[in-house]
Amino acid sequence: MINYKIILEYDGTRYNGWQRQGNTDNTIQGKLETILSRYFSQDIEVHGSGRTDAGVHALGQVANFKIQESLTPIELKLDEPASLIIAINSFLPEDIRITSMNTVDNRFHARLNAKSKIYRYSICLSQKRSVFDRKYCSVIGDSLSSLDIDAMKEASSKFLGEHDFGCFSDTKTKKSTVRYVESIIFSTENTGTDTYLVVNFKGNGFLYHTVRLMMGTLIKIGLGECSSSIIDEIFATKNRKAVPFMAPAEGLFLSQVLY
Repeated sequence: MINYKIILEYDGTRYNGWQRQGNTDNTIQGKLETILSRYFSQDIEVHGSGRTDAGVHALGQVANFKIQESLTPIELKLDEPASLIIAINSFLPEDIRITSMNTVDNRFHARLNAKSKIYRYSICLSQKRSVFDRKYCSVIGDSLSSLDIDAMKEASSKFLGEHDFGCFSDTKTKKSTVRYVESIIFSTENTGTDTYLVVNFKGNGFLYHTVRLMMGTLIKIGLGECSSSIIDEIFATKNRKAVPFMAPAEGLFLSQVLY
């Protein structure tokens, strides 16, 4: 068996998320598995570092898949990943691209071996988003002054460290919902015509909708619609329904996975 590690980017706008689903073939994992299975002439299962929601994008999703060399067409150059990338990308939809590919130890697993992940959330602070960026950021105000960014920064410290994030998630699981958030970093970017607030969340893992729910809460605090104490209250009561807002999917990117 040969184990390949790939890094890929995708525009999640028209997909129902990363994970393969029985009722649709319109997922990132599903598209990859279909193309790779045809290319290598065998059934292939792709393991992603994590699931991204419907409409969420990736700059650096990591995945791995194994092939059985004896079943692979003899003309394929399995020891030349650069050639494989070019060939496979030619079959993938235009909104999915493999940017890196290499062989790794057979014990490597993209999800199980991941140490931490960085998610990036982008908010356009103009009244209306650029028509060329509308799928890749959210919009919540008409100017930079609409948001109290200092209040958001201060409130974000309440998410740092180890917490039970079950109340900031729509995950339905009996497994532990305790996660560790290492950092939440704010920055602004200016294109000349638009200003963007960019927030990077780094942690050892995030549950379903957690980043969007944290971001949504910070947005409401920045708008002055609730105080930072709501974060303490939600953690204390474990009440998911008390989360005031879930940020839109289009502003979120899985930026990097660290091993």
